Amino acid sequence: MNQSEFREHARRLSDARRLIVKVGSALLVDAKTGRIHRSWLESLADDLVRACARGQQVIVVSSGAIALGRQHLQLGAGRLRLEESQAAAAVGQIRLARVWQEILEARGLAVAQVLLTLEDTEDRQRYLNARATLDTLLRLKAVPVINENDTVATAEIRYGDNDRLAARVAQMVSAECLVLLSDIDGLYSADPSRDPNAQFIPVVTELNADIEAMASGPVSGVGSGGMMTKIAAARIALAAGASLVIASGRRSSPLRAIEDGERCTWFLPSVTPRAVRKQWIAGTLKPKGSVFIDAGAARALMDGKSLLPAGLLKVDGNFERGDTISVRAEDQEIGRGLAAYSSTEASLIMGRRSAEIEGLLGYCSREEMIHRDDLVMLTDA
Repeated sequence: MNQSEFREHARRLSDARRLIVKVGSALLVDAKTGRIHRSWLESLADDLVRACARGQQVIVVSSGAIALGRQHLQLGAGRLRLEESQAAAAVGQIRLARVWQEILEARGLAVAQVLLTLEDTEDRQRYLNARATLDTLLRLKAVPVINENDTVATAEIRYGDNDRLAARVAQMVSAECLVLLSDIDGLYSADPSRDPNAQFIPVVTELNADIEAMASGPVSGVGSGGMMTKIAAARIALAAGASLVIASGRRSSPLRAIEDGERCTWFLPSVTPRAVRKQWIAGTLKPKGSVFIDAGAARALMDGKSLLPAGLLKVDGNFERGDTISVRAEDQEIGRGLAAYSSTEASLIMGRRSAEIEGLLGYCSREEMIHRDDLVMLTDA
């Protein structure tokens, strides 16, 4: 592939509504001194500012807490015990967050720290809570900086690398593009440091056994991740409809370099995040409950609007927030969607204006019973 072809693929980065950028420890922290590579980080911050200025919502997944903390605690080289890693993370995370805050706020961006564990992306209620928090931060134009909560995660319930965590975050927020900044510029047929005949792979459209075999060696050996974890992240991202790119973070302004056509490896999905989400909702075999709506609400849904509490006539079944429910008008199922409120709460706000939700429930998580992004219409009539 030539530079112009790489630039064409890079439009997936610049056109993404939601963009996830993962930064590894080796790019952020000097292994010998334990200090932040500040000039490089500032160049990346300029890239993020440029992305936000063109209307993109940006999330950063940042490693580096343990690397910063172990130096401050003088833990030395070599493998750390779990409790030492947790102590290093506790010391390093506050320093890592402060650096991101200083650099991004100096450029006019609001910054938020979010620490996640494996359970936050696997448990349904915690997943919904995390997604709602991230959605709100992005809506308020803040940049969430995410790391795994190494201080409390145990060996059995942790990701252990931020590549897969970043892919789960991309899945959670329906991001269109995930950038993995690495110490290598992409995927090769073999470890290029060991095999001079290793071939660079610019584009991957299918994760098959051959691609898995290419990643079996320690191609990216710095930090807790490697090429295998990046392929695992690609599998998650592609299933969620997100493009994923592995690119070198060794150059200044790495996102601009990708956009300018520097060599990298693109993993391309066959569907969009929106299509994946809609297919999943429509494919639910047994909705947990139903809501019956009036004719005005049915017309609004046909026009692409959200379902508001005012349009509810009846609530049937026992469902929780985030469950798939059936939307019915005149005894016909016209759609399916993800409930923003439980069946008990829906019964309380049924037929009422959105402005009344907080007074009736004591809180208001959303103005809609089902947001249009969480709704699939099953009929055009």
